[in-house]
Amino acid sequence: MKRLLIFAILASTAALAQDQPKQPERTQKLVTLRYADPVTVNALLQRFPVGISITSGSRTITLFGTPAGITAAEEAIKQLDVQPKNVELTVYFVVGSDQNQPTGAPPIPQDVESVVAQLRKTFAFKEYRMLDALTLRTRSGVGAETSGVLDRPGTVPRLTQFRIRAANVSEDGTAVRIDGLKAGLKIPTQGKDGTQYIDTGLNTDVDVKVGQKVVVGKSSLAGPDTALFLILSAQVIN
Repeated sequence: MKRLLIFAILASTAALAQDQPKQPERTQKLVTLRYADPVTVNALLQRFPVGISITSGSRTITLFGTPAGITAAEEAIKQLDVQPKNVELTVYFVVGSDQNQPTGAPPIPQDVESVVAQLRKTFAFKEYRMLDALTLRTRSGVGAETSGVLDRPGTVPRLTQFRIRAANVSEDGTAVRIDGLKAGLKIPTQGKDGTQYIDTGLNTDVDVKVGQKVVVGKSSLAGPDTALFLILSAQVIN
């Protein structure tokens, strides 16, 4: 009787063991990054079913989890860990005015003439003149800024400014998405505390096709008879 009871217990235990779901295999893998920042990769992989450990002071991360989870995370890392593209952006400051063009004003560049011709058809200003042009280079996903000085004898210099929060190249490389673009003039005014500057221009996000020049904004200057137009071009540099 005791033997039968022991046999029944063993059979029951075996049956329960067979009903228990098999725990998935877990493993780990060390991944070395070539270009991507480990902290950025860690943040982007939070939605994957893997554990992540960053090796301090190096470009390596360790993935913990099931083979399937690690494989999925590795594929995502491959998409992130690519050499960033270099972007060159140029903004042209063009003034439309009903007043005569001042002596010594720089000519409109030939490669911007076609855009200015479209402005002439749209806005009935008598004159269009070049005020300044600023160029900056940055990597895809990184911000940058630059500035210039418009110095006229006997006057307080005006400043041109151009900055972006980030520029990202499309997957096919034909367009650039610019976030947080700020471009315009810093115009001096005299206050009780001395010279102060008023910001003019625009703040916007914009998509620009590579190799094309587009008007990204217009703002008033010294009343309705003068306007500042901002023309933007983008190039991707390998």
